[in-house]
Amino acid sequence: MQLLESFKSLGSITGIANMVKEPIADVNCVENFLHMYGAIIMFFVCLVLLYLAIKKNYEPLLLLPIGFGGILANIPVAGIAEPGGFLYTVYHVGIDGGLFPLFIFMGVGAMTDFGPLIANPKTALLGGAAQFGIFGALLGALLLAKYAGFDFGLQEAASIGIIGGADGPTSIFVTSKLAPDLLGAIAVAAYSYMALVPIIQPPIMKLLTTEAERKIQMVQLRPVSKREKIIFPLVVLGLCIIFLPDATPLLGALTFGNLVMQCGVTDRLAKTLQNEFINIVTILLGLSVGSKLSADKFLTLETLGILFLGLCAFSIATASGVIFAKIMNVFSKKKINPLIGAAGVSAVPMAARVVNKVGLEANPQNFLLMHAMGPNVAGVIGSAVAAGILLALCH
Repeated sequence: MQLLESFKSLGSITGIANMVKEPIADVNCVENFLHMYGAIIMFFVCLVLLYLAIKKNYEPLLLLPIGFGGILANIPVAGIAEPGGFLYTVYHVGIDGGLFPLFIFMGVGAMTDFGPLIANPKTALLGGAAQFGIFGALLGALLLAKYAGFDFGLQEAASIGIIGGADGPTSIFVTSKLAPDLLGAIAVAAYSYMALVPIIQPPIMKLLTTEAERKIQMVQLRPVSKREKIIFPLVVLGLCIIFLPDATPLLGALTFGNLVMQCGVTDRLAKTLQNEFINIVTILLGLSVGSKLSADKFLTLETLGILFLGLCAFSIATASGVIFAKIMNVFSKKKINPLIGAAGVSAVPMAARVVNKVGLEANPQNFLLMHAMGPNVAGVIGSAVAAGILLALCH
């Protein structure tokens, strides 16, 4: 009899027995369905993320660990993402503590060449113009909250808006501070739209420019000295300290990584930041973000709103950069190709490559990659500055 009871007890703790939850009284059928079968639905969602990463090559370095982390988080009984589970511990230390996004920024800084921005400083304005997408989505979230009944306050709206910067680590950093319950949906939206840059941006760029504008050829950038490249991250950090201390965690990490790479006397540190360090952090970051893809947090109406607003934010950011570049041409003697304004989003270097591709389609002699890298790296700085502003206003 004891053996029989033991087998019955063993059967009650299997995954099959706990995959479907008991229904809840006094809720509508849709909510009950999502509650009962949420884990199964999330398994399919996470498998889609794995498919996009493996088959379509969409941001595989992050979508793959995020998708796999989501599968682990939804396994019944195991409690991998609950207190005591390893994903919970990793999330608490790395995301809740704010370490992983900063570590990623160190690695990004060590892999970024600010030379094109230094050689043509006015392209920094394009990186700034692209941040309009952030504040446009913020206002959109507040409007949805007011007129459509979405549960978005100012902190949630700010977290959603940062998707417009097309900067995953910045989105995670801001959301972990302001709206941690939305982290899974916002992270998936941010990295999905980053991966879809080659699909989303070209139609917007072509819609807002004429063929003659897309054919504009730009003069070769001047050489940038090593001294300028060393001084630049120190100047950026100094300005941040003076005017916006709330942005110094992100910009401090970025400028430190860049200085390590540019100074020329810390090659071992630079190579570590560019390779082993950022790879390890990327794995842990992706898994811990995936731990927030639990059914009760992801399968909500708010998630659909976040995905919609994220797309709007990214589209507005792209359009703002292009339009501002056209405005600059009105007042500038040396014309710039307005396509490079689309690179103002901080999806480095994918946005710059897309600009170069669209430019070559219009003019086979039109090589815009290095010119586009100016606003592209300016967008990294711009999104960090925007994050600092939002944290100062909302935190």
